[in-house]
Amino acid sequence: MKKKVFVSGCYDLLHSGHVEFFQQASRYGELYVGIGSDATYLEYKHRKPMFPQEERLFMVKNIKAVKDAYINEGSGVIDFLPTLDKVKPDVFVVNAEGGSDEKRRICKERGIEYVELQRTPHAGLKARSSSDLKKALSNVSENSAQEAGIPTRLDLAGTWIDQPYVSMYHPGWAITISLEPTFEVRDRCGLSTSTRKMIQKIWPVKLPKMDPEMLARLVFCFENNPERHDGIISGAQDSIGICVPGLVRHYYDNNFWPEKIESTQDEMTLRFLEDHLVMIPMEPRRPGCSVVEGKDITLEKVKALADAADACWKAILAHDLDAFAAAYRASFEAQIAMFPGMVNPSINGVIEPEASVQPMIDRYSSMEEVLAWKMPGAGGGGYLALVVKDSLKFAENHDEAIHLQIRRA
Repeated sequence: MKKKVFVSGCYDLLHSGHVEFFQQASRYGELYVGIGSDATYLEYKHRKPMFPQEERLFMVKNIKAVKDAYINEGSGVIDFLPTLDKVKPDVFVVNAEGGSDEKRRICKERGIEYVELQRTPHAGLKARSSSDLKKALSNVSENSAQEAGIPTRLDLAGTWIDQPYVSMYHPGWAITISLEPTFEVRDRCGLSTSTRKMIQKIWPVKLPKMDPEMLARLVFCFENNPERHDGIISGAQDSIGICVPGLVRHYYDNNFWPEKIESTQDEMTLRFLEDHLVMIPMEPRRPGCSVVEGKDITLEKVKALADAADACWKAILAHDLDAFAAAYRASFEAQIAMFPGMVNPSINGVIEPEASVQPMIDRYSSMEEVLAWKMPGAGGGGYLALVVKDSLKFAENHDEAIHLQIRRA
């Protein structure tokens, strides 16, 4: 009786390297393949697969070396576990790049032989990998405006500290994330669209490949040129939040440009944020809207803002949802203590109740799955950015919710 052999992967861009791997694995016995589901692919790769799971299953099943194939029912890196226990193989084969101590442990616990194969092309054929194919496809579409886009940014905590008339009272951090433009980025909605439009004047399709901090400084200087006549200096958090990928914090002390910038590309940290953040579209800021009238900036209030940002950063890095939500709320409360117009803006100098965003805040803050809320940017309208228990489930239950994708380096 032939041994059963098991392999697992996504096999989205099926190529000769995959077929050769299947052929090599099948030399150990009858080959069974576990295929990552669309949901797992989206969770792990942060994008939809090119081919849906049914199509990938069809292609793999019809490869001569494959005895049978299944869609994995698990999730994450070890999504194949239910399939493994269903097939009950004698041998588990991985390529060298896909090997791990966790997979060895799983095989040892089940009495399965663990085999790692070096990636080698079929005789006479060029070596292929999914990453190389994706890179080639990316180069082909590099100049396509439809496929590329300028990122936007979402501020998480410390907003307003990037203005010297705030940080002069107490220094502190602003925290931002750079977002892929997977949704319509609407004007006057707190997502730094003015800075984004400035960028598009120079680079209409995508950001250039250069040091992100230097790029952010160039954008800041271009937007705030000496000939600007409106007297407004756009905060550096806008250019930094757009240009520096991942999760970023920047420290301000009575200057327009931060003294230091720190960022993280830790995958689990970025996923933590994506798992718990959504945005709700609202009406854009009205013409004549002002959120700075009636401002009340004091040392005590700015310190509360800075302390909340410190707590927010620590909670995010610790993946502590309750602490993150508490610090996120505290930061927003510190903002509106200084700038009540963020929630109740004046229109042409007059407070108009119908312009208030408080009813929207009341509606979503009362939901059990919502843990915290804030207005992006200066507020006054645009979006409500929520911390929720589960962003995917929330988006499934609320069609208006936008699931966010953080830009990786």
